[in-house]
Amino acid sequence: MKYRLKKEKNYNYIEAGEGTPLIVLHGLMGGLSNFDSVIHYFSQKGYKVIIPELPIYTMSLLKTNVKSFAKYLHDFIEFKGYNEVVLLGNSLGGHIGLYYTKQHPSKVKALIITGSSGLYESAMGGGYTKRSDYEVIKKKAQDVFYDPAIATKEIVDEVYETVNDRNKLIKTLAIAKSAIRHNMAKDLPKMKIPTCIIWGKNDNVTPPDVAIEFDALLPDSELFWIDKCGHAAMMERPEEFNGILDGWLEKRGL
Repeated sequence: MKYRLKKEKNYNYIEAGEGTPLIVLHGLMGGLSNFDSVIHYFSQKGYKVIIPELPIYTMSLLKTNVKSFAKYLHDFIEFKGYNEVVLLGNSLGGHIGLYYTKQHPSKVKALIITGSSGLYESAMGGGYTKRSDYEVIKKKAQDVFYDPAIATKEIVDEVYETVNDRNKLIKTLAIAKSAIRHNMAKDLPKMKIPTCIIWGKNDNVTPPDVAIEFDALLPDSELFWIDKCGHAAMMERPEEFNGILDGWLEKRGL
């Protein structure tokens, strides 16, 4: 990771640049380094890019859910003293961003979701019966991407370690149940925040139909596709992802 992790109060986070706060929300097994290209690009474009380390595996089991993570985000934004933020979330991070926006619409200038849960996802909580088999986990990690080579040994090792840690596995399953419980379909039509939806055409975790449904349900959204791209567009196609997002933010005057 190129960027230094700051530690203040109960928060660990990366921060770079000056300007409008752009808060990036990582997914269930997504490291902060997955957003290196986003930090590098937007910290030079008039944004203060902030990536908090979400307490996915450090909260009690009872608090291991989308609602508690959104509260953690709220507390972090209050701690930083931000009045309005732009939120960018991938996978579970998108879901947390959506839930936070539902609760605090006045705090969110714009929302960007990519491969977000909140309506449907297929891989978060299942398929770990053979978790001790490294090759099975490797294939599962590779399936997240269009190009399996993106799943480096470091990424596969991290997923393998996570699913073979009993405590983390229990919490992963709890989060999967929470994601289903906190389905956003009824809330989205009331959420009038400008929303940019960037989706990989080859996403196996949250398939393209999910992006189409998000776009249909959100009143002020635009949907952009990235071809030959899986579940983590900002990692797999960083230049296209940043270009799309930059153009959308500029067009929206954000």
